[in-house]
Amino acid sequence: MRPQKFHGRYEQEGRDCDAPGCREPGEFRAPGSRGPSFDGPGEWRWMCLEHVREFNAGYDWFEGMSAEEIFAAQSPIAGWERESRAFRPGAGAVPRWADFDDPLDAIGARASEIRRRAGNQQQMVRFTPSEREALGVMGLGPETDRAELRKRYSALVRRYHPDRNGGDRSHEALLQRVVEAYQLLRKAAAFA
Repeated sequence: MRPQKFHGRYEQEGRDCDAPGCREPGEFRAPGSRGPSFDGPGEWRWMCLEHVREFNAGYDWFEGMSAEEIFAAQSPIAGWERESRAFRPGAGAVPRWADFDDPLDAIGARASEIRRRAGNQQQMVRFTPSEREALGVMGLGPETDRAELRKRYSALVRRYHPDRNGGDRSHEALLQRVVEAYQLLRKAAAFA
């Protein structure tokens, strides 16, 4: 392999420069359009050396962002503010090595947890995405049956109804979400 004169060159036959009217080979990549879930450059645009230099000179990563979004992106901890799963408070579902005297017990506990989660995923398949969301609103899991659904609905209506809260209407929006979730779930094929 011969040494490359320019860092970042991808020599490949048949790829033309993306710049309009340019017939040079597209040997350098530049970020393509980013969507609403931007997590990296997405699709690449391929350009010749002259056009990639032009592109880089005018590239603005902050284009389309509000002042608050730009300020947040420039923070030294941008992207690091999310807690990792191992250090999240209440992450007790995942067994830790320190909780076990024998490493094989820790491995067995981890395997049991994986099997339990796989079983929950399998049960959730019987619900559509909107039905799964409705189950979340009602605070129910995938093993719920029709009787449990009705019982939970009654309890939530009693808890959030203004007549049971001295006329306080602050929970009215939540009550409406519960009613809509119940109406969707009672007609669900999973409870047929």
